[in-house]
Amino acid sequence: MHMTVWRNRKPLEREMQENTQDGTPGSWFRVTIPCGIQYDKTWLMNSIQSHCGVPFTPVDFHFMHNGAQFFVQEASTASALMDVSNKICDEESRKILVFVSPSAVPYSVRDKLKPEEMEQLKLTLSKRFDVSQQALDLQRLRVDPGLLGHGIDIILNRRNCVAATLQIIEKNFPELLSLNLSSNKLYQLDGLSDILQMAPTVKILNLSKNKLKSVWELSKIQGLKLEELWLQGNPLCGTFPDWSTYVRAIRECFPKLLCLLSDYENHCLVLMSDGQELPSPIIIDVDTPYVIKPCKESYKGSETLKSLVLQFLQQYYLIHDCGDRQHLLGAYHEEACFSLTIPFHSEDAAISSLCEYFKDSRNMKKLKDPHLRVQLLKHTKRDIVHTLCVLPKTQHDFSSFVVDMWFQTEMMLCFSVNGVFKEVEGSSQGCVRAFTRTFIATPASYSSLCIVNDELFVRDASPSETQSAFSIPMPTPSSLSQEQQEMVQAFSTLSGMKLEWSQKCLQDNEWNYTRAGHVFSMLKTEGKIPEEAFKEIP
Repeated sequence: MHMTVWRNRKPLEREMQENTQDGTPGSWFRVTIPCGIQYDKTWLMNSIQSHCGVPFTPVDFHFMHNGAQFFVQEASTASALMDVSNKICDEESRKILVFVSPSAVPYSVRDKLKPEEMEQLKLTLSKRFDVSQQALDLQRLRVDPGLLGHGIDIILNRRNCVAATLQIIEKNFPELLSLNLSSNKLYQLDGLSDILQMAPTVKILNLSKNKLKSVWELSKIQGLKLEELWLQGNPLCGTFPDWSTYVRAIRECFPKLLCLLSDYENHCLVLMSDGQELPSPIIIDVDTPYVIKPCKESYKGSETLKSLVLQFLQQYYLIHDCGDRQHLLGAYHEEACFSLTIPFHSEDAAISSLCEYFKDSRNMKKLKDPHLRVQLLKHTKRDIVHTLCVLPKTQHDFSSFVVDMWFQTEMMLCFSVNGVFKEVEGSSQGCVRAFTRTFIATPASYSSLCIVNDELFVRDASPSETQSAFSIPMPTPSSLSQEQQEMVQAFSTLSGMKLEWSQKCLQDNEWNYTRAGHVFSMLKTEGKIPEEAFKEIP
């Protein structure tokens, strides 16, 4: 039911004037938009401003329950805003209501920081700012000695404190890339919504160890083009039935997200061996399905697809080799299919070296039992990952990979990878294997790559393959961990840089793989990486 109540404008304006604190034009008014939470803040405010006959500056814009609210001064501005009601229509042609009522002075104005407090806050933030990384660390800001020593209480749940902080960021750190707000007891992000206008360059946001209970709070800052988000230690992490649903909800807010660090099922899912990396966004710009012809580097789109597939393989095998393989669940479709095959010759005594794979091998040429054929075909992502987890621990030689993309349409990408790996545990530790793996993948939600079919063939490596495996020397000191050496190798494969330059890039970025990738892309685009840093192409 829709009901419109018309009142005589003059008595209503007179009522507004009579109910202000002093009847002067400087009195305050609350503007409320029912169901305003469903609209983008920028679109909503631009629409109101364009229909309002008087320019105005909204104060303390925030969402409350399902509505949006802000404050204005001047009775004339309030009257003009009343005229906007029912003049704006949303995408579904529903008219948007605007209610205006007298108000006390907004909290953020009444408790606005004094000039000397702003100066001390600016000094505190400057000490916490890392110029080289364009990173601002505001964790546990309330207990900062520089603020406590001057009797300044900065609580980031209060809009006046957030407003003052963002004002300083806008003026002094205009190119901010990373913002750490962990351990500030944040339970709502109303005041942080202005970050979209005041710090739009932020790519990394740390909200860990706070008290956020709903992903709805994240929707208040969803205009940020985040690539890395930290959420562990927040109640909201335990409100989803599974990892895929959780990722989907977060990506609705931040579709460009590459890395999500979060508590999920009592695990901390982080980048590399400590946890889970999100599948990278795979955006295929194709109007109609077409086939990628193999071995033609000049074919339209081949370089883009090559880069995307190599990045996927690098991410997949780094988790496979360095991390808990349970974290590969996010790479597979719910009903994905997987099979493993090894060669079998009864007269070949070397079969014993592949005994760890024999029980899962589905070589249909030798397998006669129809029931066993079905049983060995893994039909869900959980069965697939369970099988991968019981296979021997491995270390793949990225430099041995040969990749072929042999079919692609708008909804499907087929590619295979050949290479070698060695086992790093068990009775066959150090044994080198050769493998061929064929993936069929589809674009998933928000353009991520999702495996629907995975076929793995494993055999003993030939003498020449064994001799050449892991032959590229690692120019790294013995102090580097195995994980770091793998990161260097993977970064070299993906970037095309020599190992020593790849190591330097990772070290300069404190072994943060995502950050190192951003820096590499930026410097390469600007032409600041010397030619000698890259491998020679024969």
